[in-house]
Amino acid sequence: MNNRGLFMKTGWLGWVVFTGSLIVVFIMGVVITSVMERRAETRLLPQAIVPIPEGETDPALWGKNFPREYDRFLLTADTTGRTKYGGSYPFSHLERDTLLAYLWAGYPFAIEYNEDRGHQWALLDVRKTGRRDPGKGGKPGTGACMTCKTADAPGLMEEIGVAGFYATPFAEVDARVRHSIGCSDCHDPKTMALVITRPALREALVSMGKNPDSLSHQEMRSLVCAQCHSEYFMATGSYLTFPWKYGLSPEAMERFYDEAGFADWVHADSKARMIKMQHPDYEMFTTGIHAFSGLACPDCHMPYMAEGGVKFTDHYIQSPLNNIGNTCVRCHEWDEDETRARVETIQDNNQQLLQRAELALVAAHREIVMASGAGATDEQLARARALVRSAQLRWDYVSANNGMGFHSPQEAARILATSIDLAHQARESAMQCAKKEK
Repeated sequence: MNNRGLFMKTGWLGWVVFTGSLIVVFIMGVVITSVMERRAETRLLPQAIVPIPEGETDPALWGKNFPREYDRFLLTADTTGRTKYGGSYPFSHLERDTLLAYLWAGYPFAIEYNEDRGHQWALLDVRKTGRRDPGKGGKPGTGACMTCKTADAPGLMEEIGVAGFYATPFAEVDARVRHSIGCSDCHDPKTMALVITRPALREALVSMGKNPDSLSHQEMRSLVCAQCHSEYFMATGSYLTFPWKYGLSPEAMERFYDEAGFADWVHADSKARMIKMQHPDYEMFTTGIHAFSGLACPDCHMPYMAEGGVKFTDHYIQSPLNNIGNTCVRCHEWDEDETRARVETIQDNNQQLLQRAELALVAAHREIVMASGAGATDEQLARARALVRSAQLRWDYVSANNGMGFHSPQEAARILATSIDLAHQARESAMQCAKKEK
């Protein structure tokens, strides 16, 4: 190769190297500038602008330090986020499903059962529910009914004692509370660390042999939700208790209730001693694929957001179906339409099983009534009544769950299948009693 050719070749390579270097330098400059801007924005994060006193329950004061989170939290007042089976739109479940009133005959849920609105409505809704209206057959209740409806509950428990709070008449507690659910329900005011503020959950964890003060941050991200989104009952003296001693399944809870000889009410028609399940959302969630994969409740209901260089948790607590672009599709490869279709297919299947269980339960209650009318004694009908109690407890474990079975589809199907089987056994047992009396 002559000198001219060599010069042309090396000259061309030099220009390539030079141009490439310029591009690399430009990209590095953009990255460094972005990092510097984000660090500057991060330094602008509120750092205890307003000291938050111990026991402060007004979320507006917390919002002065955490405006992004507070602004999103205010959106929980919205009631337009309706999904196919839930959301924050307060429709009547009794109107949507006319069998419910019969299944709960003799219990306040047969009076009124509405879909929950967002967290900001919790206090107002418990004040206005017809289930506490004696004129409608309801019961006024005690302070235990306020445990998860107001951020002021822990302070009153500390002041008058936990048992005293639970036993105090509802009206007296209501006169002393100011705020609905808020920041202090889940966060320490000094460190912002997640904390368990409700005694019932701490006591339940201890009963299972767990130390509530030695939990991981990821565990706490779900357990602060479990303080309220769990099954509970009122033990002797209206003491609010989680039936977790033997586990979180309906079978484990049934064992606990049977040993305690507990019943929420006696069914008005069949006279069976019944259990009313109260939103065992956490319990069901722990058996699902998302919990198995290491996710916590906020990963779907309170996903992370970014504003400038600031990453924060979205405190607009809502159905992921109303926020698919920032929840489901971050992990799954489907687009929003397919994601919604997949979720609703699971929910549709769960709804069909729920309806089959309800029909079987209604038939079982009525068969017991007919057997009693034919002369069967309480002793003879004891097995049928025990079976329908077991069957309805399982149906209600799934029915009372938010998510229409989505949190754990296979477990929900298993439980409902067992419920249907037990209801048929109850019906058969009652029919046998009726035949003996002919």
